[in-house]
Amino acid sequence: MPIFWSTERLTTPSSAEPGLMQLEQVLATSSAAETFKSAVRSYCQTGSADHIQVDGFAPRIKVRRVLTQVLATQPDLPIERIAVRARSGCSDFVGTVQVHTAGETRVFEFVWDCRWRAEQEGWTDCFGFPDQIRAAQEYDWRCFLRWEPAGRPS
Repeated sequence: MPIFWSTERLTTPSSAEPGLMQLEQVLATSSAAETFKSAVRSYCQTGSADHIQVDGFAPRIKVRRVLTQVLATQPDLPIERIAVRARSGCSDFVGTVQVHTAGETRVFEFVWDCRWRAEQEGWTDCFGFPDQIRAAQEYDWRCFLRWEPAGRPS
């Protein structure tokens, strides 16, 4: 992925960001409400949106990965809104997401962990540690060590 230097920060052109392109592909096949799909796009651009509640602080990219996972694993669910409650570490993002439709709420427990993915792939960096950066870049939202329903739908 090309990286360009500016005097303010390191940036990547949005057209080269595979995570956003994959999200668009997942959105295209999702039965989620159009208002929710619009909220997902808005959240990815601004870090906030109606229909997406994030309790506490969570990096936008990690929430985007959860959004993509929800949409990819629940393509037939007419999602109207979600609420994420999680803690973000250096290599992980651990918590729950409540997925709301007009008729039910489903809750999923998750662990997104790029260190785990790097270990699974046998990737190490120049210091011999798991190459978390490579795993996060190449697998993006597919670094979920755990993704499972938390109880029954309500």
